[in-house]
Amino acid sequence: MHDATRRRTGKVAARTGMARRQFLKTAAAAGAGLVILPSGVVSGADSPNNKLNIAMVGAGGRAGAHFGTAKNENIAALCDVDEKHLGQAAKNFPKAKTYADWRKCVDQKDLDAVICCTTDHTHAFVSSWALNRDLHVYCEKPMGITVNEVRLLREKYVAKKDKLATQQGTQRHQYPNFNRVRELIRDGAIGELKAAWAWGNRQLPRDGYLPGEGIPPKTLNYDLWLGPAPYHPYNPGYFARDRGNCLSWNMFWDFGRGQVGDMGAHTMDLVWNAIDADPPTTAEASGEKVHPEVVPVRMTSTWDIPKNDWRPGIKVTWSMGGDMPKSPMGFIDLNKIGHGAMYKGDKGFVLADFKKRALIPYGKSADLGYWTKRPDDELIPDLGHFQQDWINACKDRSRQTACDFKYSGDMMEMMLLGLVAFRVGKKLEYDGKAGKITNVPEANKFLTKEYRNDWVLDG
Repeated sequence: MHDATRRRTGKVAARTGMARRQFLKTAAAAGAGLVILPSGVVSGADSPNNKLNIAMVGAGGRAGAHFGTAKNENIAALCDVDEKHLGQAAKNFPKAKTYADWRKCVDQKDLDAVICCTTDHTHAFVSSWALNRDLHVYCEKPMGITVNEVRLLREKYVAKKDKLATQQGTQRHQYPNFNRVRELIRDGAIGELKAAWAWGNRQLPRDGYLPGEGIPPKTLNYDLWLGPAPYHPYNPGYFARDRGNCLSWNMFWDFGRGQVGDMGAHTMDLVWNAIDADPPTTAEASGEKVHPEVVPVRMTSTWDIPKNDWRPGIKVTWSMGGDMPKSPMGFIDLNKIGHGAMYKGDKGFVLADFKKRALIPYGKSADLGYWTKRPDDELIPDLGHFQQDWINACKDRSRQTACDFKYSGDMMEMMLLGLVAFRVGKKLEYDGKAGKITNVPEANKFLTKEYRNDWVLDG
């Protein structure tokens, strides 16, 4: 089980007084403790130099979501393969050094932290190099596109967690509903937890990699955009929705993991936050026919999750592209929840999307007499602004982020393992400690991938 205080806990810590995280917020506000950052920045409420030197790797697309928070820090470097994005970002941060190649950017000597907003297939590369240089990392989801990539990042973070803060960009985690759902599950509102589901209805079919068409704009370094991916000829279709929009390219195996790495990361986070899970022991999947170039649109993955100290072993399921779990009651239409989660206990169900939830008791004991709603003063404290959560943890390492590379790495390892099961068409038995599939040896090749020459993951 994960550290209860790290998950903002459920039942135990909340009922034994102020949660540790809330205490740390209070202590930090009072100026308790100072932390020396890599560049000599001192954290603490009274410090006159309490700003991080941040590199923004990827200056278009999702990067714009960080500008509001980052302007309160010092953006010391900007990096993008597109000169247009770089020039636009530089207008906001004219003192920042600019780069096309992130490998040069992360070597800038005065950096404290990196925000990675690049294409999905380079997320693990940027994050790994940054951690190797003792830089704090905020990485947009998914933090990697293979099981081995996320395991590598998790290993690096765990080894340095006392001095480095990490966060995967599942920013919907900041909604208070995540805490309310966790409280219902942990406090026994549906009895003993038996199973959990998450699903998403987005459908973005693709026929295969795009044929060569035209030449890259002079402002775009297409070779750097490809990065570690195998060579594919340029086609403007990869950038049709704007060069920072993942929906143009994340359905292709070499560039992303489709909705598993996109809305799947957000939606499964609802489940993962509530169940205190370790990586699975099995994985199986079904759906449309496997395509060698395109991630599936329709698929259902199921995993066996080991028991912990408050629940038995359970099955967790992800469905996407039209696949859906069975409704708990005939008059409830789950299809009206575009991205949602469901939890089954021996005394009822909880249904949820990112902002709302419903408690549905069932059976002879459905009077809810077995459950007591926790008092308002014992509710899990709101997370607040998600990016600021990471900034605060960078400056004060007694804080823990909501979605660090341990928590998020475990979740993404499970999700990506489901895609491996889909590709081989067999139920997999998985040794999470070793990171190996034990019953289908040929499936292990899908835990990683080959990279183009001169691109090193652990650099």
